[in-house]
Amino acid sequence: MLEDLLGREVTVADAVPLVREDLPTTVVALYVDNTSRISGVLGLDLSLAAYAGAALGLLPPGGAQDCIEDKELSPVLAENVTELCNILTGLLNRGEGTPRSKLHQVFLPGQPLPADAQAQLLALGRRVDLRVDVARYGGGRFSLSLAN
Repeated sequence: MLEDLLGREVTVADAVPLVREDLPTTVVALYVDNTSRISGVLGLDLSLAAYAGAALGLLPPGGAQDCIEDKELSPVLAENVTELCNILTGLLNRGEGTPRSKLHQVFLPGQPLPADAQAQLLALGRRVDLRVDVARYGGGRFSLSLAN
């Protein structure tokens, strides 16, 4: 899905889950079902968010590297990664007969997270934790935790 979206080769490998200390520099997307119940929480570390946002916008990787050094996303990269999180809703809506999910809110690095979203992102269980690398840009960690 990311290769098609970013127009670049993407490689993935297993990664360790995010921990509480990672949250201040993580983009967190909160997904809800039609009853506004959390259906999933996605975490993209700052590196992956910056590089994927730059690749999506066809921007040079140097701007992403500057954002990583500054520990915050530029407005353009923040907008691009928010759109990326919206498109990734498709990962939650794959099974027939399952409740449909939608993007509820994106929290950028430094923004406070609701306790329930933070707990879901850090919880063990139905989750995938990956190292994602975008060709000619860079990569970082991708964590998706699904509600039971």
